[in-house]
Amino acid sequence: MPVAVRSPAWDSAVTWDAVLGGISLASFYRDVIAIDPRVDSVDRIDDPNLLEPITRRLVQQIIVQAQAMGFDVMIYETYRSQARQRQLFSQHVTQLQNVGVHHYGLACDLVRAVDGEPSWEGDLSFLGQLASSAGLIWGGDWGNSHVPHTFIDTHHVQRCAVARQGDLFAGNWYPDDSYNPHRDKPHLPLARELGSTGDSGLDM
Repeated sequence: MPVAVRSPAWDSAVTWDAVLGGISLASFYRDVIAIDPRVDSVDRIDDPNLLEPITRRLVQQIIVQAQAMGFDVMIYETYRSQARQRQLFSQHVTQLQNVGVHHYGLACDLVRAVDGEPSWEGDLSFLGQLASSAGLIWGGDWGNSHVPHTFIDTHHVQRCAVARQGDLFAGNWYPDDSYNPHRDKPHLPLARELGSTGDSGLDM
């Protein structure tokens, strides 16, 4: 079955720590995001420091490799609050009412940079190659390029397999340092099912 997008269930630091049992990255929300003055902001946030460390390093790697290929890209959005998600939903910018992977420091939107300003023009298929190589899921194919997808977000990368989103949103799982979503066993069967049903069940 497709993974439904649910509201984050880990706003309590006690619950979050108990669920994740001392994994070093498990307290990233509590230690960094939850105490950031922008945690409830409705503004777009492009601060890479609100990406958990492994995701941050891989995003920076993609930017450097893209530049080596002749593509100038920049971070457009990292952390996103529930308040901003609701605002975007009310403005019909997104189909999703509840914030997802962006809220956990595990997702980033990248755009082309033209004279230092964000641009949505041009082909971004190169991001798919770089994301896969880095160990991130690209929103252009959600980790499976062999099936058609009805929901496409070519600017989006995340360090969470679609199959893991339900557990992430429920507060039952968080990636450790070695996690690669492309090697996540439940990932490919779900990706095949989503492609065949045409129901994305995905997060932006």
